[in-house]
Amino acid sequence: MNFAMALDYQSCIDCKACEVACKEENGVQLGADKQRIWVSQSEKSIFGEPFVALHPSQCNHCQDAPCVDVCPTGSSYFALGGIVMTNKDTCILCKGCMEACPYDARFVDDTHVAVDKCTFCYDTRIVNGEMTTACQATCPTKVRLFGDLDDEEGELIQMLNKRKFYVLKEDEGTVPKLFYMLPEHDKNYAMNSVDEGTNIYTWDEFKPIIEMAKAKRKPQWQAMQE
Repeated sequence: MNFAMALDYQSCIDCKACEVACKEENGVQLGADKQRIWVSQSEKSIFGEPFVALHPSQCNHCQDAPCVDVCPTGSSYFALGGIVMTNKDTCILCKGCMEACPYDARFVDDTHVAVDKCTFCYDTRIVNGEMTTACQATCPTKVRLFGDLDDEEGELIQMLNKRKFYVLKEDEGTVPKLFYMLPEHDKNYAMNSVDEGTNIYTWDEFKPIIEMAKAKRKPQWQAMQE
């Protein structure tokens, strides 16, 4: 298993249902600065006409995660399936992982006095055999699709095989597993919603990158820490 998520970002309506579901499911501390998932906005234009591009985001569960490397206590680690987790009981709040993360995906949970982040609902759903996350289950426009990159017959791989996509901050070398699916029927929006210099991939092109990073990191995958 190698868990990841595809984001059909053009379908996002910024309704915040995913954020609410995440907080409810995982007991996330309330507050605008306490977010495991969020929707960012950027101003763009097409033929001189302005529009706002919405980009749902969260921890990218990087295949080659720098946050795991810098943690001095092992609180940041790879769970089975390559999900990047944090152990709040052993976190010393040094914030090294927050500095190392290029996606600003971590925050301080003042209730536990520890760093928190998205877990793909690993400890509330995945370990119980469920193959969906709270954010995916709640989204009214089906923006998010969680799945297993090793399941060739699964919905995630079927989508990645049909659609082109990009990942964020590829130059950081983290091999992120949050895939942004380019819109199928609006090429103008598609090309104007990505940053200049962004690489556009097919799954056949990106799969070797994933496999190389997986081979490097899989020996570190472990069952959820108590």
